[in-house]
Formats: sequence, structure tokens, C-alpha cells
Amino acid sequence: MAILNLVYERDPMLRRTSRPVTEITPRILQLLDDMTETMRHHNGCGLAAVQVGVLRRLVVVETEPGTVYELINPRIVAWTGEQEETEGCLSLPGKWGKTHRPAAVTVRALNRHGEEIELRGDGLLCRAFCHELDHLDGKLFTDALVDGLDSES
Repeated sequence: MAILNLVYERDPMLRRTSRPVTEITPRILQLLDDMTETMRHHNGCGLAAVQVGVLRRLVVVETEPGTVYELINPRIVAWTGEQEETEGCLSLPGKWGKTHRPAAVTVRALNRHGEEIELRGDGLLCRAFCHELDHLDGKLFTDALVDGLDSES
């Protein structure tokens, strides 16, 4: 596995729409592994492929140590409620802001074996799913801010 270079805020790639994965190849599986290692290295709880310069619909999320969700071509199929909590982003280091998100979401995706899975997340897991799936459509957490952006000094 390898730690990949992150794409940062001013890079126009972060505003592009990611393309679907049409075939799960060894290269895609390696990318998922490398994304997980990169996310952990930077102390994140989620990472989208676009954040490492790859415009594919791939996401990894780990809100509880040891439980990694690998999502290929994910989509939100249901949501309920509302929550407002503080978020940050590995591509916007040192910046934080309160976002408006659903309280719970259901996500459908393929796993690394090409099997369709359905996951439900609430709280932090819901926010991580929403945050990372937004990246796939060229959106940043700053687009969902309730108040202004805070920066670490």
C-alpha cells in the first residue's frame, strides 16, 4: 500500500464530477487500499478518489477504528431528519465549519467484490457518507455551511 498525494482546495479537479467505475480491476482494488492508508495517515474519517487526483466514483469511510466502508459508485437512496455539526476536510486543512446534513442516510454501492450493498448511517457516519459522496459531484463541505468558515491559527 502507498500514501497518495492529496489534492487541495484551490485545485479545480475538486469541482469536477467523478466518472462511474465500469469494471473492478486489480488497479481499482489497489486504489481502495491506498486510499484507506492515505486517509488513516492524515487522520481522516473519509476520502474520495478525487481527493487523490482520480476522477472515479470511489469512497472510503472509517468513523470507527477497524470498520472501513469501501464504496464503489455509491449513491444516497434515502434520508431522514436534519443535523448541524462541525466538519473539516483533508483537502481543506485547518478549515472547519458547521454544515447542514440529514440525520440519517441509506447508501447503495458496490463493494470490492462487485456485490451491491446497502448501508445506513446516522450521526458522524451519515455526515461522512454525505461529505464524501458530495466530493464525487464536485461539491465541498463549504457548500453546505450554515455559518462561516473557521480556520485554525
